[in-house]
Amino acid sequence: MLNLERLRTLDALARHGSVSGAAAGLHITTSAVSQQLAKLEREVGQQLLAKNGRGVRLTDAGRLLAEHAGRILSQVQLAQSDLEAQRGRVVGELRLSAFPTAARGLFPIALAALRADHPALRVRSCELEPETGIAAVVRGDLDLAVVLDWYNKPMALPDGLVKAPLLDDPAEVAMPAGHPLADRDEVDLGEFADDEWITWGEGEFCHEWLMFTLRSRGIEPIIGHRAGETHTQLQLVAAGLGVCIAPLLGRHPTPPGVVTVPLRQRVRRHVYVIWRADADRRPSIRAAVESLRAAAQRVG
Repeated sequence: MLNLERLRTLDALARHGSVSGAAAGLHITTSAVSQQLAKLEREVGQQLLAKNGRGVRLTDAGRLLAEHAGRILSQVQLAQSDLEAQRGRVVGELRLSAFPTAARGLFPIALAALRADHPALRVRSCELEPETGIAAVVRGDLDLAVVLDWYNKPMALPDGLVKAPLLDDPAEVAMPAGHPLADRDEVDLGEFADDEWITWGEGEFCHEWLMFTLRSRGIEPIIGHRAGETHTQLQLVAAGLGVCIAPLLGRHPTPPGVVTVPLRQRVRRHVYVIWRADADRRPSIRAAVESLRAAAQRVG
């Protein structure tokens, strides 16, 4: 009889690609991972791992069993979801993430309501960028993730995920109060061709969106500063160091000395929550989605 926890460890190793990654994903020590996999090898009577430099790799038998492990664990998740749905109670643990402005703008309202309405549900949350949150849901490290894409740059989702829209988040250009365009009712991105931009980190989805959008208008952006948090970007704007895109969600309070002006071509982020299809019937998932939607209505 194959041990479920050992299969879960093998699945984590296959997904993360290393013993240390599997340990971090499972919240156990690297020695515990090694012990579980050694026991699994004895259980199946085949070598599942081989040395690969300083790390390890899966053998052919290891890859074969890891594929089965993924399907088995998905079926276990389905069974747990069905049992939870049959009981109809919102209990257990729920792990979720959001990108920083959604964590600031939605989580305080949504998670407080969840705690008040469902005291038997233990919620664990963290801030993660959209791509990282999606990957964590796919791996099973998280139950839900609040993510985003932009009106002109959708984000592709892997198969096996379900999503629900939360809100459309309008974005404006934030500039120092003394900027020549600060008194305008609306502006065009092309008018900022000579300005320094304050943007997100290299490779982040929002940064790539800004580069894509400016270049599609024939602008080669001048990047002055990078910051992951909207409030840090706005403080840099207040210091006169450049301009930035300022979505409404999580923006307030806007620092003194900063003016935000709508764009002539309206710019919006689509904010939504995702979860695995095999967990779709869990009452805790349903409750969290409802709570996030209610919070989005309040801030939207």
